[in-house]
Amino acid sequence: MGQTTDSLTRARIRAELHLDKPNWKQFLFYINDLSPIAVHTKKEIEANGLKGIFIGEENKLSFKLPYLRISYQSKKEVGSIFAEALPGTMMLAFSAILFATIVGIFLGTVAAVKKDSWLDFGAVFSSILGISAPSFFVALLFAWVFGFLLSDYTGLQMTGSWFEYNPETGKKVLTLHHLILPALTLGIRPLAVITQLTRSAMLDVLQQDFIRTARAKGLSFKMIVFRHALRNAMNPVLTAVSGWLAELLAGSFFVESIFGWKGIGKVTVDALDKLDYPVVMGGVLISACFFVLVSGITDLLYKRLDPRIRE
Repeated sequence: MGQTTDSLTRARIRAELHLDKPNWKQFLFYINDLSPIAVHTKKEIEANGLKGIFIGEENKLSFKLPYLRISYQSKKEVGSIFAEALPGTMMLAFSAILFATIVGIFLGTVAAVKKDSWLDFGAVFSSILGISAPSFFVALLFAWVFGFLLSDYTGLQMTGSWFEYNPETGKKVLTLHHLILPALTLGIRPLAVITQLTRSAMLDVLQQDFIRTARAKGLSFKMIVFRHALRNAMNPVLTAVSGWLAELLAGSFFVESIFGWKGIGKVTVDALDKLDYPVVMGGVLISACFFVLVSGITDLLYKRLDPRIRE
């Protein structure tokens, strides 16, 4: 509205946003907008551009996509804003968790197999450092060292998103080299956790009776470790991976903001700065959905990895 809006304009906007209604009615209106099965008037459908199947005359039974309302600042649909940001967050989250999972499982396995050696102490010490370092501090450190001091050697920059616009053609151009620093930054903490969990789980499994039986049968050391021990040690690791993946998909707010990476986290932080509440609420809702979705997929993967769960 600005600072000098007249009372009539203020009243009209409050009515459009249902701010003149009691809080419980505002909540019901919001739930009605979010629900895929709802009731909307013909005027609401046309004004908000709702997409779906609508049955009825004036008040229509609606089967539609969730409607997250309109941004106060850009006047764009919140759903379209996050649809543009989602690919960036997904690329960043999957890159970070892939790096953390591969390196973490390898280091944890080596530490367990070489227990009490310098490799074990090195892996444990490194994981403690990784857990202790806050992501925003690591992001600032990496951006300054690799994106500024050593930029001529690394070819990396302090900030940048996954695309840039070509000034000649006006089209998007992929700039995936900007992914390296934020992905490494986000991967450090889950890497440390996965390393610790893999080491602990492997040490426990290697003491089990079926491992001694496998050794007595003359199976090779590699087969015992990677085919029998590692597979049975994956349940706690899978839990950690799924949790971190859900958190990263929900938006890495500080890291995305520091590196200028256009994703859900940066969009939500920018919306908070501008008091753009529909975008903030949409970001929170999408984050919650990611946690539920990843948790459900994890439960299905448990049954594939551990036959005992199927029973």
